[in-house]
Amino acid sequence: MSAIRLLPDLLINQIAAGEVIERPASALKELMENSLDAGATEIAVQLEGGGIKLLRVRDNGGGIAHGELPFALMRHATSKISSLDDLQRVASMGFRGEALASMAAVAQVTLTSRITESTHAWQIQAVDGTQSDAAPAAHAHGTSVELRELYFNTPARRKFLKSEATEFAYCEEAFKRIALSRPDAALSLQHNNRMVWQLPAHSLQQRITALLGDEFAQGAVSVDRQAANLRLYGMVSLPAYSRATRDAQFFFVNGRFVRDKVLAHALRQAYQDILHHQRHPAFVLFLELPPEQVDVNVHPAKSEVRFRDSQAIHQFIFHTLQQALGAPMAGAETKETPEPDSSFRPLVRAQDKLRPESSAFNQLDSGLRRNDNTLTSQQHTMPLHTAAQPLAFYDALFGNRGGAQLSVAGCQANESDEPPSDTGIPPLGFALAQLAGIYILAQNQYGMVIVDMHAAHERIVYEKLKAALDEQRIPAQPLLIPVSFAAAALDVATAEEEQATLAQLGFDLAPLSPTTLAVRAMPALLKQAHAEAAARDVLHELREYGASRALTERRNELLATLACHAAVRANQQLTLAEMNGILREMERTERSGQCNHGRPTWFQISLAELDAMFMRGK
Repeated sequence: MSAIRLLPDLLINQIAAGEVIERPASALKELMENSLDAGATEIAVQLEGGGIKLLRVRDNGGGIAHGELPFALMRHATSKISSLDDLQRVASMGFRGEALASMAAVAQVTLTSRITESTHAWQIQAVDGTQSDAAPAAHAHGTSVELRELYFNTPARRKFLKSEATEFAYCEEAFKRIALSRPDAALSLQHNNRMVWQLPAHSLQQRITALLGDEFAQGAVSVDRQAANLRLYGMVSLPAYSRATRDAQFFFVNGRFVRDKVLAHALRQAYQDILHHQRHPAFVLFLELPPEQVDVNVHPAKSEVRFRDSQAIHQFIFHTLQQALGAPMAGAETKETPEPDSSFRPLVRAQDKLRPESSAFNQLDSGLRRNDNTLTSQQHTMPLHTAAQPLAFYDALFGNRGGAQLSVAGCQANESDEPPSDTGIPPLGFALAQLAGIYILAQNQYGMVIVDMHAAHERIVYEKLKAALDEQRIPAQPLLIPVSFAAAALDVATAEEEQATLAQLGFDLAPLSPTTLAVRAMPALLKQAHAEAAARDVLHELREYGASRALTERRNELLATLACHAAVRANQQLTLAEMNGILREMERTERSGQCNHGRPTWFQISLAELDAMFMRGK
C-alpha cells in the first residue's frame, strides 16, 4: 500500500491548470479579465498558432509594483479579496489567485509591468514553475503577459488541443464576450500578424452592432427594466431573427459571462410560443444585482453562478422579456425606413362613383392633412378616371360588398367606419387588396406592408383564447343546428367524463348514441371553424393528456390548435373592411409579429427598397 505524501508544487499547479486553463481561450479570458480588474481602458491581444505558440495581452492598467511581481505568479496570491466577507460579495472578475500560477506551470511565461510612479518597468520569467529574478525592462504604464508554447511540458494535454484554426475560433469567442461586457474599453485582436478586430470605445448598442452585425441590431429590441435591486438590460432578437444554433447568446451577470440553467429556462419560457420549431433566439443581456445575492465561486472557470433567490430572478427575467417581445408591433420602430413625406396617399377600392375632376389628387392630398399639417388616418376613395364597364366587371367578379357590416372571427369591422382622425397613420397602414388569396397588401407611411392573413389572424384568435381562458371560461356560442358526427367509443366516454372541462373551453358536446356525438355549442371565437374537426382535436387532447395537463402544460398547444381552426383560410375572399379589421387587431395584439408556430406574420417594404428595385433615381 502506497504511503500518503505531499505533491510537489509544480505538479499541484499543473493539476490546477487542467481545470482553470483548459485551452488558449481560457488563458485569454483570465488575462483580459485581470486587465479590466486593473482598470485598463485599452487592451491589445496578439496570438500566433491559435494562441498555442504565442498569447500576449498588453494593457494600460494600474500595473504591478516591483516588490509584488514574484507574488503574481504564485498560487492563491491576489489583491482582490482578503477575507470570507470579500468572497461572499465578489465584485471583480478574478479572485482566486490561481490563473497566472497555472499558466506558469504549463507555459513559458513572461510578465512585464510598470506602475505610474515608476520610471521603468520590471520583468520576470517563469518556466516549469521556476521564476527568474525581476529585471528592468522597457514598457509603457500597464502590464504585458506573454505565454509561449502552451502545455509544452505536458504533452498528454497538448495533444488534446484542436487545430490552430479551431483554437483561434475559441479565442475569438472569448474575446467577443469580454468586448461585449465592457464596451467602454478599446480592444484589439491580432492573429498571425493579421488584425482581426479593432474596437474603439463604444456605446453598448454600437459594440453589439459591431460584433453581431447590422442584421441582429435591426431584428432586435432593446430591454431595460429595473425592479428593486435587480436590473436587466441589453438587446434580444425578435423571433423573425433566430438561429439554428446558440452561437449568438450572451448573458452577463454583473459583467461576467455565464451559462446558467435558471437563466436559460427563463429565456426559453419567454420565447416558448413565438419561436419557430427548433430555432434559437439571439441576445445580449446584462443582469445586475448586489454581489452578495449571487455566488460566483461555483466553477473553476467561473462560468457558472448560483443565485440566492433563483425563483425571483427567473420570474424577473421571464416577465421582462415576455413584456418586451409581447408588446404589439414590437420591433416595428427598429426598422430602418425613410421618413414619411407628402406623397403618401392611402389607396382603397374604387366606389361606384368616382369624381372625374382633374384636381382629384389635390383633393385627396388636402383631405389627407388636417389644419395642423399632420397626417390623418383616413382611407379615401381612389380618384381614378375609370370607365363604368371595367367597374361592372369587377363587381360581377367579386360582388359588391360595400357598406355591409362584416366580421372575421375575432375581428369586427364596418366598411363605413374610419379610425379617429387624430390618431395618425396606423402602423400597418390601410389595406389595398389581397394577393393570391393568401396575403393582404397594405400601404403605410413608409411604403408597402405584406401580411400573411391566416398566420396573423391565427395569432389574434390565439391571444384572445388565452385571455378568455385566463378568466376561467371561454364564451360559448350555441349552434342553431347541432352538428353530429361518428365518434369512437373512447371519445364518447371522454366527452361524458370531461363535461366541466369542455364547458370551460366553450364546447357543449352531447352523446347521441354509443358511437355518435353532437356539437351543440362552440367557442364564440371559433364560429368560422369546422365544428367536427375542432371537437375531435379537443377530445384527442383530453383523452391523451387528461384535463389537468391539457389546461396547464398543454394549454398553449391546445389553444393554438383551436386558433388554427378559427383563422381565415387561403383563398377566402375578404373585403377591405375585413382586411383593415385584421390590421387593426394586429396592432393591438401581443406578439402579433409571429404566428403560433413562430413564423413571421408581416413584412415592411420601404419606398426606398421599392425605388431600388425599379432603379428609380439612377
